[in-house]
Amino acid sequence: MEMDYDEDRGAWTEEMTRSEECIGEDSFDNPQEILNECLDKFKTPDYIMEPGIFAQLKRYFQAGGNPEQVIELLSKNYTACAQMANLLAEWLILAGVKVTDVQAMVENNLKDMILKTFDPKKADKIFTEEGETPAWLTEMIQHPTWRSLIYRLAEEYPDCLMLNFTIKLISDAGFQGEITSISTAAQQIEVFSRVLKTAIAGFLQNTEDWQSSIQECAKMVCHGQHTYVYSQVLLQILAQESRGGFMMKRLSQEITKCAQQNHHDVTPITMALNGASSSPSACQALASMLSRNTLNPADITVLFRNYSTAEPPPIELLRNPQFLELLVDALFKPGVKINPEHKSKYIYLLAYAASVCDIPAKKTHSRKLNKDELKTTIQAIEKVHNICNINKGSTELIAELQTLYQCIRFPVVSVGIIRWVECTVTEPSYFKLCTEHCPVHLALLDEVVVCHSLLHPKVLQLLVQLFESKQDELEILVQDITRDRQNVVKYSRMLQVKLEMKKMLIDRMVNLLSRGCVVPVVCYIKQCWQRGDTDVSLIRYFVTEVLEAIAPPYTAEFIHLFLPMVEDEEITGTMRGDSDNDLVSEFIVHCKAHCPTIR
Repeated sequence: MEMDYDEDRGAWTEEMTRSEECIGEDSFDNPQEILNECLDKFKTPDYIMEPGIFAQLKRYFQAGGNPEQVIELLSKNYTACAQMANLLAEWLILAGVKVTDVQAMVENNLKDMILKTFDPKKADKIFTEEGETPAWLTEMIQHPTWRSLIYRLAEEYPDCLMLNFTIKLISDAGFQGEITSISTAAQQIEVFSRVLKTAIAGFLQNTEDWQSSIQECAKMVCHGQHTYVYSQVLLQILAQESRGGFMMKRLSQEITKCAQQNHHDVTPITMALNGASSSPSACQALASMLSRNTLNPADITVLFRNYSTAEPPPIELLRNPQFLELLVDALFKPGVKINPEHKSKYIYLLAYAASVCDIPAKKTHSRKLNKDELKTTIQAIEKVHNICNINKGSTELIAELQTLYQCIRFPVVSVGIIRWVECTVTEPSYFKLCTEHCPVHLALLDEVVVCHSLLHPKVLQLLVQLFESKQDELEILVQDITRDRQNVVKYSRMLQVKLEMKKMLIDRMVNLLSRGCVVPVVCYIKQCWQRGDTDVSLIRYFVTEVLEAIAPPYTAEFIHLFLPMVEDEEITGTMRGDSDNDLVSEFIVHCKAHCPTIR
């Protein structure tokens, strides 16, 4: 207690010293004005608890104030709000409520009061009067509750100087990871730089869920034009690094894509960063198509001429994700017609962007262009384009399988095949007319999965889309069952067909899992199970197929995701035997023996 008293007395002495310094700055030309100002403050509730009480008392007495009057005002207006809150908190603790719960109640109520009554002008005034960083503010930002309050206030009052400074203090204290979505951070380059660094580090470290990391990073970068340009320039510089530069390039492209999806015209910035100044004609042609999001033969011809010369423009201009998607759609999407005179130019540009290695000139060496794979890539794209461009049935496609399998080894062709398959199998009539257990189009996706691990997310996205697609005919039959009993039989038959189709899609997902796409696949099926909107027989089928395909050792992450489904009685109850020799029991025993966290 003696130590606490000494600390409190030291704090009060420090406050009084600061008050004396402030008094020296006061002018006593009009003492009555000072007295009136002080008396107005003394009349406010609980003013005796205010940090500036000593400064006001000194001013009041220096101006000739009456001690009895100030004592009466301060005591009369003392409501002891803070002390009553402390007393009630002590009573709650004595009544058996947990200390943490009481603390949360007090803090949440205080937060609500501050949010309702916060005045940015008063906050700025208190802040400027202090003349330095208040000790209470430095202590306040150490607590998550009050940091979250600062974030909310900063969103509502972006022009408040006190809040902007506090955001910087929070960043300096190492909590910049919490303020990735705060608009205030974008107003201060130091804070924004730290936040951007944290977001990029999160993207590099979060290898499994990198897509959500990109979304968070893109949301922050696309806050304003200045944050977008600043971030993209930094990423462009980092992309030049030999170690990890390609990852920065991918992040930059994904951010550009997010900006375009939010209807921001970032084409001029993208062009400038990709060397547009050295090739004005190519840049103008490309910018024209990107701004309209449509290809046209005239601009394609300009690009073709530029990239057919001995000294073509930088390849980075062509490797614009938006432009490449337009080319892929033009060449592989069913129903798109290209003028035969210009088709070869479309194919050439896509093949050039996908296969040519362009090493820019540096001090030690001149520019190098490696076109060794250009010719074979052009031939592969042309062959598959000719197959995809004709509406062939599954039987006719079997004759083309050898050609398709040979060309799938080219990544750009596989991207085109995924686009073609997506457009084909999402047609409402596709599965009605399909008689094979596994349609040829989906079998092609299996080969894509085998050859290109970087395309796993695209394939999984398509499989999920098919798995969750609704059957309109089933919905109509459900409504008609009450009117016609014959519809019951038809409904049962169609439901069985639908289950078989979903089992076939699960087979494709298990194939994905066996090729390395483990966590995303298991995460999705687990979500289906937890939502309760998927037939349990399908979850059981997935668990059975996976157990037959896997073998130890298992990562802790995989066990954490997969074990709850294996242990669920409704899913695996019928799969277990009397002994521990079945796959389910063996997996559970192994996990509990080798993963201490689940014992």
